[in-house]
Amino acid sequence: MFSDVGGLEILTLVIMAIVIFGPDKLPKLIQDTMGFIKKVRSFADSAKEDIRSELGPEFKDFEFEDLHPKTFVRKQLMGGQDDPLGLKEMRNSLDIRSVLDDKPAAAVNGYGRAGTVSMDKSAAVAPASAGAALQPGERPPFDPDAT
Repeated sequence: MFSDVGGLEILTLVIMAIVIFGPDKLPKLIQDTMGFIKKVRSFADSAKEDIRSELGPEFKDFEFEDLHPKTFVRKQLMGGQDDPLGLKEMRNSLDIRSVLDDKPAAAVNGYGRAGTVSMDKSAAVAPASAGAALQPGERPPFDPDAT
């Protein structure tokens, strides 16, 4: 809710509070506000406990955060698992450090990189059709990095 409030905005609010309420009334105002927030929190906690007790023992593990639409959909679609699609494994297999350090990348799915790339501008560029010509009916080699 307040994630977009920066330090300058908070400082401005503090200065405005000092100007509007004065330095002698401000501590009492802060104390009253904190007391009000504590009362609201205790009211909300007691309401949650009342709802849990009314629902019965079959809903003892019920959490109100599960009612948030994003959490509800994730829990229903993914069955409560953390990563059923294996996205964490794929994310961990991507090694950005090897790219930044100019080291050859690790083999992915059993396929490694066969050649090296020269960063030298004076190196001659080979044409795309370099290599032996294909015979009629012969299939071109499969490059997993190109697809």
